[in-house]
Amino acid sequence: MELFQNIFLQAIINGDIQMKFQDMEQTVSEIIEGTCYQTLKKIKAIIADDSLNDKECFMKIEEIVSAFEEIGDNCSGRHDFG
Repeated sequence: MELFQNIFLQAIINGDIQMKFQDMEQTVSEIIEGTCYQTLKKIKAIIADDSLNDKECFMKIEEIVSAFEEIGDNCSGRHDFG
C-alpha cells in the first residue's frame, strides 16, 4: 500500500492528477500554507525559549519533532528517542 500511496502522491505533485473539492472555501494550498505557518510559529517559540539550559536542548528538539508529528510528518523515522 505504501508504494501505491507514494506513486499516487507523486502523480498529484507532478500535476498528473488534479483534484477538485466542491463547496470548499479554502484551496488546498491555503490549507497547507496555514498549517506550515502555524507549525513554524511553534518551532520559533520553542527555539526562542532562552530559559532552557544546554541540558534541556534535547527537549527542544523533542518538541520540534513533536510539532511535525502533529501535522502527520514523522521526520523520516528519526524520532526514536525512547
